[in-house]
Amino acid sequence: MFQENKWKQVCIYRTSVGESVFQFLNDGDDHHHRYLEHLSLVSKQFLSITNRFRSSLTICDLTLPFLPRLLHRFPNLTSLDLSQFHGDLDELLTHISLFSLDLRSLNLSNGSAMPSNGLQALNEKMKMTLISLKCVNMDGLRHPNLAPIFNCFPFLQELDLSHSLGLLDFKLKEVSLVLPKLRKINLSGNNISDQSLFYLCKNCEFLEEIEMMSVYHITVAGVASAIRERPGLRCLSFTISNSAVLALERPHSLFTASLFSLKGLTCLDLSFSCVEDKLLFSLAEECLPLRRLGFQCCFGYSYSGIYRLLSKCQSLQHLNLQKANFLYDQHFARLCLFLAELISINVSFCSNLTESTLFAFAKNCPLLTDINMEETSIGKMVAENLNSSVDFVVSPQVKSLHLKGNAWLMDESIQIFATFFPNLELLDLSSCYCIFDGVDEVLRRGCNIKHLSLASSFGAKLFEMNFVVPKLEVLNLSRSATDDEALYEISKSCCGLLQLDLENCYDVTDKGVRQVVEKCR
Repeated sequence: MFQENKWKQVCIYRTSVGESVFQFLNDGDDHHHRYLEHLSLVSKQFLSITNRFRSSLTICDLTLPFLPRLLHRFPNLTSLDLSQFHGDLDELLTHISLFSLDLRSLNLSNGSAMPSNGLQALNEKMKMTLISLKCVNMDGLRHPNLAPIFNCFPFLQELDLSHSLGLLDFKLKEVSLVLPKLRKINLSGNNISDQSLFYLCKNCEFLEEIEMMSVYHITVAGVASAIRERPGLRCLSFTISNSAVLALERPHSLFTASLFSLKGLTCLDLSFSCVEDKLLFSLAEECLPLRRLGFQCCFGYSYSGIYRLLSKCQSLQHLNLQKANFLYDQHFARLCLFLAELISINVSFCSNLTESTLFAFAKNCPLLTDINMEETSIGKMVAENLNSSVDFVVSPQVKSLHLKGNAWLMDESIQIFATFFPNLELLDLSSCYCIFDGVDEVLRRGCNIKHLSLASSFGAKLFEMNFVVPKLEVLNLSRSATDDEALYEISKSCCGLLQLDLENCYDVTDKGVRQVVEKCR
């Protein structure tokens, strides 16, 4: 009896240790539980443990025949994604309701109709503690009465109704009344009035984030009035159109006065808006605790306005200045002095920026991990002058570098970049027409690269990869000059590939594809 109890204790201990190890692997898994899939093949015990760790499942048309088996296999599913399913959502949800799942997240995007019967079935048969619901691009929100449907989700905190053209404006008031715990809502791309927005802010006392990009019927005055009802807002995203500005004599003063009441505002996104310097001056004087700032494709402001704002908001972590064509390298030489806490920067389509700005980021932003400089003038500097004109600073923290559409970028430059950023995991060189065999050297130096895109880079070829690229998982070669010879080299060096895009690669034959499929398992 003693030996039997001792053995049970050992088994329990081993199981506990095993679950801790599997949990560690699962926490770092960004590609559909791929580590757990390998472990599940070892033994029935490992299979049982890994099944319990699976929490999310995407259901598409091809999944349907295996759905009962999958729902039995993974008893702890809390998230279902039905956005790729094109059948009857009511019937599918009714079938899912027969299983005892504790759903926290549900994605119904791209559906043709709101599955009211299926949701009612879920509500009756399961513990509906749903926290997040996505209904993006759903035309079926013309349901005559949405309130009873959303009443099934009393614990809902996140709701995404973006680009659901069937959402009638007056229904938003009804929905807000039955979602008392709502914290985050996305209404982008819908026809929403000032009055509906006002009721939303008034009725949802825990509301913290509102996103409503491209909602042109809303006025600046309407937004100002609504957000005064909800001083706890932390994130606000909306578009100020020309008509909204012209409709008021003092639009910015009303708007900034309301913004000043949001003492905890950490995220402000005014992308695609008409923004004037006086608005930025006012925001600078208030010194809001902004961590995220979005001015993508904005117009009406200048370097003076953004300089004043950034000089006062030096705790920014995420900054989007896409298409700010008035910015030059010398401007960022000064602006970078205020961006010591920056984590991500997007200055794509700023056509006057070159390598100097890229290296200014590397030198002055020690926390920066994501740099987006698509469609700029990177590559115009002569490579021979690059080392002499820029202080050599290695930035090991930079993980993502997006350089798509830099037509002047050449092999010498990207090889230097690989030295500056040795720990890159994502490198996008799509539509870089002057890159040829320099990619091989980049992969040799950047041994941590997981995602590489050479789409539409017609000259780029991977010919002489006589070395292993151990971590490369995603390789996009669509619309490139890739041929069977290149695929042979790839199959030898990149055995860990999970995804390979060869769309419109006209020099690739069955033989080349077969080589990759056989070796990159």
